[in-house]
Amino acid sequence: MWKHYTQCDGSPDPLVAQEMNTFISLWEEEKNETFEQVIEKSKLVLSLIKKLKLILLETPPCDLENRIIAQHQGSILRLQELLSLKMDVATELLLRVREASTLVDVDSGNMEKIIRDENVSLFVWANIKKNPRYRSVKFSETQIGFEIPRVLATSNVALRLLYTRYDHVTPLRLTPATEEDYEPMVVEPVKKEEPIEKATTEEKTVIEEKASIQEVEPEPKQEREFSLVQEEETNLEVLEEIEVKRTSDHEDENSETNKYELEMRLLSEAVSAAQLHLVENIVDIPYAFEKFQVDLCHFSTLGGVYHLDILELPPQYKPVKGWVLVEIRQEGLQRFTYPPETTDEPDPENAFPPIEVTLEVHKDVIFFEDPKVIRWDTEGTARHQEGQRQGITAGKRWKTDGISCVYYDRENRLLTFNLDTLGPVALIQDAHINMPYQSWELCPLDVNRVVLTVTTLFIELQIHIKENLCMLASVKLKGQEHQCHLEGRWMTPVPFILALKEAGLNIFPALYSHFYVVVNNKVPLVEVKAYRQIALLSSAFVFRWSKWNMACNSTNVVIKVKEYQAEGAENRPWSLLMFSGDRAQILRIREDSDVFSEALKDNTEFHSTLYHMVKDFASPRAMERVRSSDSLFIDSVCHMLLSIRVLSYS
Repeated sequence: MWKHYTQCDGSPDPLVAQEMNTFISLWEEEKNETFEQVIEKSKLVLSLIKKLKLILLETPPCDLENRIIAQHQGSILRLQELLSLKMDVATELLLRVREASTLVDVDSGNMEKIIRDENVSLFVWANIKKNPRYRSVKFSETQIGFEIPRVLATSNVALRLLYTRYDHVTPLRLTPATEEDYEPMVVEPVKKEEPIEKATTEEKTVIEEKASIQEVEPEPKQEREFSLVQEEETNLEVLEEIEVKRTSDHEDENSETNKYELEMRLLSEAVSAAQLHLVENIVDIPYAFEKFQVDLCHFSTLGGVYHLDILELPPQYKPVKGWVLVEIRQEGLQRFTYPPETTDEPDPENAFPPIEVTLEVHKDVIFFEDPKVIRWDTEGTARHQEGQRQGITAGKRWKTDGISCVYYDRENRLLTFNLDTLGPVALIQDAHINMPYQSWELCPLDVNRVVLTVTTLFIELQIHIKENLCMLASVKLKGQEHQCHLEGRWMTPVPFILALKEAGLNIFPALYSHFYVVVNNKVPLVEVKAYRQIALLSSAFVFRWSKWNMACNSTNVVIKVKEYQAEGAENRPWSLLMFSGDRAQILRIREDSDVFSEALKDNTEFHSTLYHMVKDFASPRAMERVRSSDSLFIDSVCHMLLSIRVLSYS
């Protein structure tokens, strides 16, 4: 709110419904905007959509009211629909512009126009001459184009390729799953762990609890040990209960203290529930898919959407006795139906053959395998259950039928395929192609700065983390350095994760990923506690993948650890730690041992946390680095570990 206020750029505040409604209404009233003007306005529109999505993704579920969710999602949908409408109106204006003669290609006699921008690219071809022998459409200085059948070459039509870096076609789904959508997660019990309240507790209930506890004098609490590790863990999970001695001279002070304790406990429970949500797995696959329908739990769209349209050419300007006349149709831009719904042709398959399309794949998207082509289908009848859960209009979904002869030129990033009928087209890739991971490592670079390395079958990613920011440091593709447009850009965790996914670098499991990847699922509560402890110690210790993590049961995790030292770090031996959420120990076995054993290493002891465990062999300097760690930094490291889930997906 304050950041938006200080910008003073005249843009609406996405959090204020009145400002958003005013902005949308005023833009609806603007007429006869050129495509260049619409593209310029789209930058602000896309920025508002991005801000609204981040608000829904970054805000804890317990702080989001249903009214606010509906308000923001409604604003997003209205902006998307209005932007699409403005693109159509601007295209119609372009096709009947008076200066169309200046856009006519000398060789073909047909109109051609290309407009490029960072988010939108427009390619328009208008069939002015209607020459049946001119059936190959190639846009100037590109390899993009169409091979059209004879019936279109002689028709009064225009071809449009509108490429958008964004995807406003796939149904919007931003809020976390609710119990109505999915069955509850089954969690194995962990000893000595108090139940955690759900993060979806209504704000009203929280206020009522505060009021009731303030009115009734709180009961005495059991005294707890106030240890150093508990003090450090307040960065992730606020301390539960503290003994306060009440005296008659300090009643006011104690009352304020009790209010603070209650607020901290409620916050602790909300944070814990939100972190558990990041590592939970749903019990059943959420949707039943029809034939040829794309499973968006398994695949993800990459590189935006290619809107392919056959348009009816609008009436052109005609000079008459010094005047210029043009017919304006109220229905606006009209699509040309191909193939027609009814035809008298004896052999419709030959009379209306598929249309060959050649597209450029965006340079900032990485495909590890040849991309798959899908089309947006608006016909048929979708399952009622799917429509309810995804908010899709009946029949609308991504499908794989109607597409043939797909060929991908990887060197030139050109994709050629045949379409039975034109419409929105997208490219997909297996969302879990980089899972499970082959190895991972978390290594300190300095106090409050680490590098997280994740190695998969295709890539090696290095992610730097400092304060509350993350940065992609390097990408190695099959052992070779690969230049990525995201390298060197610092972002907060949620935008950083979204940016990596959009670039095809998806190493972030979802609620349903375990259905598509062979994983080593750990008990969620154990996994969360392990990530908290690793994040707490990350400024002074190196953590690494261990093959024995697969050998132990789901209630334990095994990792390699050693103290980080700038000089001679490689010569220091690794220790194998096993952690169950409430007990940590150093194992007697080594990484190269033949058989797994939970036997305790000689001359070592059991501890309740990893923090106390490493104190047995850590130097005073290392523990001082741990105590100097910033809370924002620890939270960012924990968030990345929870999002990548290195303990269950490697």
